[in-house]
Amino acid sequence: MKISRRTVVLGGIAAPLAAPFAAQAQTWPSGVIKIIVPFPPGGSVDPIARLVQPRMQEKLGGATIIIENRPGASGSVGTAAVAKANPDGNSWVFVFDTHAVNPFLQDLSFNTEKDLDPVLLIGTAPNVLCTHPSRPFNSFAEVIAAAKQKPTTITYASIGSGSVGHLTMALLSKRAGVSMVHVPYRGGGPAVTDAIAGHVDLIIGSAALVTPQINGQRLRPLLQTGKARIASLPNTQTAIEAGFPGFESYAWWGVFAPANTPKPIIEKFGAALADSLRDPAVAKQLQENLQITLLVQDPEAERKFLQQQMALWGPVVKENNIKGD
Repeated sequence: MKISRRTVVLGGIAAPLAAPFAAQAQTWPSGVIKIIVPFPPGGSVDPIARLVQPRMQEKLGGATIIIENRPGASGSVGTAAVAKANPDGNSWVFVFDTHAVNPFLQDLSFNTEKDLDPVLLIGTAPNVLCTHPSRPFNSFAEVIAAAKQKPTTITYASIGSGSVGHLTMALLSKRAGVSMVHVPYRGGGPAVTDAIAGHVDLIIGSAALVTPQINGQRLRPLLQTGKARIASLPNTQTAIEAGFPGFESYAWWGVFAPANTPKPIIEKFGAALADSLRDPAVAKQLQENLQITLLVQDPEAERKFLQQQMALWGPVVKENNIKGD
């Protein structure tokens, strides 16, 4: 192979730049490790981080791990902070499904695919469409029939404009050939409050959000959007079973690091996180309280999953002219 002067010069520049981080990989963890949760306390991302924190500290030899909530703009504020942080293994971000949609809704200050390195795909949960018990709907087929009879009269709540729940209903409505009225809320709490008060006909949200209300019989489930029925909703049909072949929609959780974080550090952090997630007590809480199907998949699997989610939801945003909150 012919080596040009340019190759030698560029190689000579790159080596000193890479050296400090390569050296740091040998001594990591050192200093305080910060996990950014780009959402307020509560929700679903925050408890995942707080459940794994003490176990990860043990598995990383007593390292100090702090969790910092930096909410704003559907998770993009905190994510931007990590995208711009030094790739030294001391900054990580736990993301939600909005991570794959934000590039199409906002003018981000970072590149979602280039400025962050994947670490671990934690898991997924289906979205679930529910109705208030006072409404006459007992299946999604009945919702479609009513929407065809009286277009633009049936209302559905979501956790926000451009949320995966909103996009799910936009895509389902299009495939069903009906028009329904979207009522966006600023978060799951307000959406659920209005849904159980009967102020909207339907609510679409992750299984984690609506399961407590289903169990309390304050909401009636009509449809779930996973490939197969989850154990907690054995009698609720999937969208595929309802006549929408191949239709899947998931809430999901993952972890990313600043681009160019040394691979050995990502592997070490990822292994500690994976072991912590598989701890029986942690896994039980995530599965029972948040209805998460744990995947615990490696960086390459997370990269591919993110690309698939962006390819799925990007066109839905554009075709329906959806704007973020």
